[in-house]
Amino acid sequence: MQNLRKKFPVLKQCIYANTPATGLLSEDLMEWRQEHDLDYLIGGSITKQKNFESIGDVRDAVGRFFQCISENVALVPNFTLGLNMLLEGLSKDNRILLVENDYPSLNWPFETRSFHREYVKISKHFEEEIYNRVESGKVDVLAISIVQWINGIKIDLDFIKKLKNDFPNLLVIADGTQFCGTQSFNFADSGIDVLGTSGYKWLLSGYGNGFVLVSKAAKERFIPKFIGNGSVDRNVNLRNTIPFCKHLEPGHLDSFNFGSLQFSLNFLETVGMNHIDVQLQKLSQKAKEGFSSLGLLENEVVERKVHSTIFNIKGDEQLFNKLLDENVVCTRRGSGIRLGFHFYNTENEIDAILDIIKS
Repeated sequence: MQNLRKKFPVLKQCIYANTPATGLLSEDLMEWRQEHDLDYLIGGSITKQKNFESIGDVRDAVGRFFQCISENVALVPNFTLGLNMLLEGLSKDNRILLVENDYPSLNWPFETRSFHREYVKISKHFEEEIYNRVESGKVDVLAISIVQWINGIKIDLDFIKKLKNDFPNLLVIADGTQFCGTQSFNFADSGIDVLGTSGYKWLLSGYGNGFVLVSKAAKERFIPKFIGNGSVDRNVNLRNTIPFCKHLEPGHLDSFNFGSLQFSLNFLETVGMNHIDVQLQKLSQKAKEGFSSLGLLENEVVERKVHSTIFNIKGDEQLFNKLLDENVVCTRRGSGIRLGFHFYNTENEIDAILDIIKS
């Protein structure tokens, strides 16, 4: 992993603990982007036509990476837009279960569409609370972030599989933006019906790209309403035979942005998601032990066995400014300071952050 750090110039200037806000741009991806736009500069529409024809390769790459067949992959500019397009086709009779203070782009689209909603609070055993609510028979849809954006609490993925197995009619919608790119993931075997993600965080793909994965069962729960020339790949004769996921691609897909996504997926595959997973587990354990020893974490985080690499530590504006002055890139979230570590971070950097806090 040390050699990989050289590909991210920002790391020479600071301790970058802000991937939960924005993942880094690698030199390799920058070079690919420059070559892409140079081809566009020289080739104009001829180059763009070739790019349009290669978009299917991006879907294939996403499907391969997350183990989902290509026809169940929709490419969208970001998670927020993808979810809003989907919800326009979901019956308002559905009863929705949400998590309090979950990511606004997940909760707000439900809250502004007159769905009947209930909420669970994050706690040590909030999976049990979710199970009890679903078992009551009053929930049709569970919508949840796999990793919570403020404090990094991660839903037990085995729990999701059990929940779906016990309640097969439950529609599970998940935001994977703070999760995808942190470990290997098999969508087909996950119990999740809809997984939406923006690529600019842990996937290191830059802005303007994301995707939605849908299960076969999920397609039966929505009546898609969005449509455009992109839905038929500019072949107007296909107007009445549009596949489900193409309703989520009504307009042009930018080869610059989605090519960046494909490039980054290939990069992560080359690094090896198993190696990334091991590194992140080390960083998570190191940070959790260090921050816990200083009394900086919520009880809900300390008491759970598995956690992501996102932490929200107790701290005021003075501590936040101190971290910034010491070249630690982080951000204020909720009532604390959020720090997040990707594979390009090191245990030594976590030690340095702990020393700054102690000082």
